[in-house]
Amino acid sequence: MSLMQIKTDQELDIMDRANALVHEVLNGLAKEIRPGVVLKDLDAMAEAWTRKKGAIPAFKGYRQGSKAYPASVCISINEEVVHGIPGRRRIAEGDIVSMDFGVLLDGFYGDSALTVAVGQVDEGAGRLLRTTRESLFKGIEQMVEGNRVQDVSHAVQVHAESQGYSVVRSFVGHGIGRHLHEEPKVPNFGEPGRGPRLQSGLVLAIEPMVNEGGYEVDTDGDGWTVRTADGRRSAHFEYSVAVTPSGPRVLGGDNL
Repeated sequence: MSLMQIKTDQELDIMDRANALVHEVLNGLAKEIRPGVVLKDLDAMAEAWTRKKGAIPAFKGYRQGSKAYPASVCISINEEVVHGIPGRRRIAEGDIVSMDFGVLLDGFYGDSALTVAVGQVDEGAGRLLRTTRESLFKGIEQMVEGNRVQDVSHAVQVHAESQGYSVVRSFVGHGIGRHLHEEPKVPNFGEPGRGPRLQSGLVLAIEPMVNEGGYEVDTDGDGWTVRTADGRRSAHFEYSVAVTPSGPRVLGGDNL
């Protein structure tokens, strides 16, 4: 799609419900995360929960070239950045587990991600998660009419890098609405004052992916799982956020 899709108030309300369901499922999964839990079981739980609520998992069957994503939730652990495929792996004490999830409800998409610490984690893990989440909110603060997309990008980058981290450059946020991925792309780095101007009714999925080490990443042979090139840990947080006349609106925000 080449043009940004501006949503009406009624469409934003539908997207609010879609994202509320996404948050409900992710928060439910987060409560189940503990040592010994099998990733495939979390995925099955998410799909059943979503379908029971009358929605469709957005990622299952999503095509990237000739490959279709085989699961409902992307679950990435430690040095895995995004798009990890949940299989028979068991979660271990001290892991950090990123979950990225989306749904299609009444013709509109919701998309969000969070990273959870498992049991007792080292101080570095806690700091990485905290900084990544803070970077997301720094970006959200820039979601006001008249700003530009890279004002969001720059705010994310500055905060992450001020804490000694790097932001992934190969994967970015995006517009969202009737399609899972719409224009514009939303990098987590860039010069302020550049990119399309933010208009009321625009919805962006802002998703910092922040690494302990360098920003370079590699993709596994499965064609999906992305991990840091240097093997250091990565965290990921994401919300779908609307520009409104009264400021940023985190969709599904009442269900966070």
